[in-house]
Amino acid sequence: MKQTFYKYQGTGNDFVMIDNRHLTFDKNDTNYVKFLCNRRFGIGADGLILLERHNDFDFKMVYYNADGNESSMCGNGGRCIVAFAKFLGIIEKTTTFEAIDGTHHAKIEADHVQLQMQNVSTIEKFDSHVFLNTGSPHHVQMESDLQALNIKESGSNIRYGSPYHQSGTNVNFVSKISDDKFSVRTYERGVEDETLSCGTGVTAVALAMNYLGETDKNLISLNTEGGELKVTFKKKGGGYSDIWLIGPAIQVFKGTI
Repeated sequence: MKQTFYKYQGTGNDFVMIDNRHLTFDKNDTNYVKFLCNRRFGIGADGLILLERHNDFDFKMVYYNADGNESSMCGNGGRCIVAFAKFLGIIEKTTTFEAIDGTHHAKIEADHVQLQMQNVSTIEKFDSHVFLNTGSPHHVQMESDLQALNIKESGSNIRYGSPYHQSGTNVNFVSKISDDKFSVRTYERGVEDETLSCGTGVTAVALAMNYLGETDKNLISLNTEGGELKVTFKKKGGGYSDIWLIGPAIQVFKGTI
């Protein structure tokens, strides 16, 4: 059996993208998804995304982590599937689609995608970090020297530790550059390693930095290992609304496997 696929990346966060509007892909085959995402024996990606038909919206996004399991929302993946939908001729400059965490709106101009994220009503503050859910769970903590940090080791210890344990969390380490700019490195569950960028992660970081008083800006630039993303939002009581994740989403290649 041959499978046609496309490869997309958003600031180095890469995805195998498949047009599944005719439901030909076996979504129950976890090992097959894991194989496709394998960088040695398959195509190689941080995750796999299926674009499917939807009765009420432009399309549906189904996202799998590199471990083969269907996962929570992926922000960069959401931006990439918008670019894919435009490539397929499904949308033009705006879209509404459904993902695992609900409905999303997006805008696209050339390779630049703005994705509206879900509102965040609560942020939990602890002595050394904050925790919030931006479509996926995120632990956010500040560090003085990101480059010296062993992200895989430190992130893994937090991801599997108390109180997260087996369900786990994504882990973001943050360093402040200026009032409206922060550096971020992220350990992603499901990938079980550092990724070059994480969309829901930088969204969580932007909100967390505002919440902690590290910035009073509502347009934040996030420097990741794979490039720059921007997050804009409105503060609403103790929560946040009208949250947008902004950055590039680029098709890398098409192939069959």
